[in-house]
Amino acid sequence: MEQFVVSARKYRPAIFESVVGQKHITTTLKNSIRSNHLPQAFLFCGPRGVGKTTCARILAKTINCLNIGENTEPCNNCESCTSFNNGQSFNIIELDAASNNSVDDIRTLVEQVRFAPQIGKYRVFIIDEVHMLSNQAFNAFLKTLEEPPAHAIFILATTERHKIIPTILSRCQIFDFHRIKLEDIAHHLEFIAKSENVKYDSDALHIIAQKADGGLRDACSMFDQIVSFSNADVSYQAVITNLNILDYDYYFAITEGFLNKDIAGTLLRYDQILANGFDGLNFISGLASHFRNLIVARNPATVHLIETGNNIKEKYKEQGAKCTPAFIFYCLNACNETELNFKQSKNTRLLVELALIKMALQGTGKAEEKKNDISEQTPSFEPVKIEEPLDIVQEHKNESVTVAKNITQDSATNLSANKPIEKVETPSVAQAKPISISALGLNGSIPKLNTISILSGNKKESEKKTEDSTNEKDLPRLAFSQEDLETQWKIFTDKLLEDKKVFLHSTLTTFKPELKEDFEVVYNVMNSTQKEELNVISMDFLGFLRKELKNYSLKLSFEIVTNENSKERKYYTVTEKFKRMEELNPNITLFKEKLDMEIS
Repeated sequence: MEQFVVSARKYRPAIFESVVGQKHITTTLKNSIRSNHLPQAFLFCGPRGVGKTTCARILAKTINCLNIGENTEPCNNCESCTSFNNGQSFNIIELDAASNNSVDDIRTLVEQVRFAPQIGKYRVFIIDEVHMLSNQAFNAFLKTLEEPPAHAIFILATTERHKIIPTILSRCQIFDFHRIKLEDIAHHLEFIAKSENVKYDSDALHIIAQKADGGLRDACSMFDQIVSFSNADVSYQAVITNLNILDYDYYFAITEGFLNKDIAGTLLRYDQILANGFDGLNFISGLASHFRNLIVARNPATVHLIETGNNIKEKYKEQGAKCTPAFIFYCLNACNETELNFKQSKNTRLLVELALIKMALQGTGKAEEKKNDISEQTPSFEPVKIEEPLDIVQEHKNESVTVAKNITQDSATNLSANKPIEKVETPSVAQAKPISISALGLNGSIPKLNTISILSGNKKESEKKTEDSTNEKDLPRLAFSQEDLETQWKIFTDKLLEDKKVFLHSTLTTFKPELKEDFEVVYNVMNSTQKEELNVISMDFLGFLRKELKNYSLKLSFEIVTNENSKERKYYTVTEKFKRMEELNPNITLFKEKLDMEIS
């Protein structure tokens, strides 16, 4: 029986060209080899399973190859390449720093650096998980890393660059490996499936790639697991079942329920999701990603941002066309708020269900796209309609004309008899009930009508303004002193402190207000920011001072302090206070120096 080799090892890249998703790294390394500009220390950083150790091995094999090709790739036929492929090369030494992280292990490695290579130009030392070395081991390695022999090259690999001491980092040429793109992983899995004669579904490979989170080794491990589970038939359903993934169908169905305002169906689907062992936080996070894909799918220019198979992209296009942007934005906000409040909630299920109910109540389809505005997020209210027949409105209009004619005739009669004319306002057309002429009492004297019209309303407002302006002249203007001003000033600032407006309180107590001529109060501020903050409350503050000091001629202004008027400045920190003391009495400095005191 042939021994099984996992895909991650069996299809491990052997040349730079076969490295997946790290073109920027392989191009740089090949150019360095071609131009013979190799540094003596490399540092490969990046997440797990992205090709750090693989690139280190390919680099080590290539620089020792006796017949490097024109494309700067190892020949795999020479003595050096053959010994490396068979695991018998003495020029390439690998050390796992996770288990060999002591000073003695590094000293043993340093002793081996002295020996020249048997075949080829270099002895390459690959130290994996280098961040696991102890500080003593790092220090023992520093001198050798800084001035190694000409034949020695060090390649350090780590997933946690921040744990490496700066003195090591400064001696290395650093290469940052990226997470591998979803499409690159899917293509590599497709290559493996074809090589192994495995049936596959492209959507299933995309699900595996998405679950791998940028790590090709993890993707290969999951692929092997699915192949064993499904008997060499990697289907979409097999991947969903084996990896226990919330598939897209759940989110499409729930969104369809939102559009149909199906609250009961939505809650039942969420209950099914919880029964299958999925976490509410993962579900709401996946739902937010689903709505992100829907808004992206609405524009053909951004469809490529959806990292799924072509079949699922078509589903996103179809459902995205049914949703209005306002509905999608509302759902995204609801998902985001639920995620933020999830950890603080004691009843997480109810929290998610409330969010689902809100989204279902906001559900709207393509037919209502004319309301395509973010304002749809707030409830809309139908205006109250006055259902009144057109003939009644016409009757109102005719009655208004009749009233106007009667008023004109009666006014002429009163003028001839030297009688005062009573003020009469015409009835409004928008009244709910028709008004008959007999009800107005026009047979005799004309009564004063209690109606409201547009003209009468404007007139009353103008009369009110006139009355207010007249009253302002009668407002008190009592004289007050600087002491009275400071007393009321303190009352107002204390109220700010009670309201926890500490910044405003601090700003208004830094200086003393100054009473100028004509009851003008001037207050100094340190900068424009303080002035802008005080301008926000200036009207309330002015009203308070006018009322309490009984002087409505009082004016309040804020001026930025200058060097000339900064004498009243308050000093808060110990350093500021000491400097002020030095300005007032220079002997303080001499006193401090003689007693050898420090400011603390």
